[in-house]
Amino acid sequence: MKLMKIGILTLIIIIIGTISVSYITTESNTIETNQIEDKTELIEWDSGNLFKVLVDPKDIRVIDGESIPLKATFGLKSDLTETYNQIGVFDQEEKPLVIIPTFTGSAYAPFGFYNYYNEQCGKQCLTTKIISEDELDYNSSANGVKILNLLGYDSISDLELHKNPSILNKYNKIILLHNEYVSKKMFKAITSHNNIIFLYPNALYAEIEIDMSNNKITLIRGHDYPPGIKNGFNYEIEEKFHKYEYDNTCLDWKFIEFENGYALNCYPEQAIWQNSSLLKALKEL
Repeated sequence: MKLMKIGILTLIIIIIGTISVSYITTESNTIETNQIEDKTELIEWDSGNLFKVLVDPKDIRVIDGESIPLKATFGLKSDLTETYNQIGVFDQEEKPLVIIPTFTGSAYAPFGFYNYYNEQCGKQCLTTKIISEDELDYNSSANGVKILNLLGYDSISDLELHKNPSILNKYNKIILLHNEYVSKKMFKAITSHNNIIFLYPNALYAEIEIDMSNNKITLIRGHDYPPGIKNGFNYEIEEKFHKYEYDNTCLDWKFIEFENGYALNCYPEQAIWQNSSLLKALKEL
């Protein structure tokens, strides 16, 4: 009788142990599978491009029948060193300074300014959190930031510039991307510089207030706010080149000179990673 009880008890323990191991193994496999599914697999774009290009499939759009990556991850190609030396600024002692437009990215973010413009929310959307550089997209020059960084350009975020506008005095060339939204302090520092490059149209278009303690920006003036106000600074140079924002093909690109700089006559977010002539011209300005 005792042997039978021990046998039954042993059998029960074995069965329970087997079920437990099976459950743990199954649960482990489920977790591992979910982790794999959560990872986004980047695909390589056309290898004939000027740079190595890796694209998240969710960032691909079909425009006029053509698949286009709105943003990507870029790298240098080992066989194009000579080309990069022609278009990059790696060895320049005095490098140009690129201003990274995180304020513009914040304005375009969900529950931001554009939800207000499109009447999807009230004035509460005219105050929005400042996003990070990693969250930039097509509207905030994500590709431009990455390409110019690869080519050796110095850069500064617009928040850093707001904190220390005098830093522009250390540079002979300032490059604006789609810096559509800036503070008055930034506007004065940029426009008083003697060599500004508007690489993207529609920069310096609207005035914002910066709340650094809460990491937020608020629209003050511009972009038809209040109604009838276009450029929030009444900046004639921006108004002169504003129309070029809508040309994103850059087939007939050129830099147009104005009193203290140059402006590109198109929106180059796609051209900037494909057109070596444009990048060479930018370097030589």
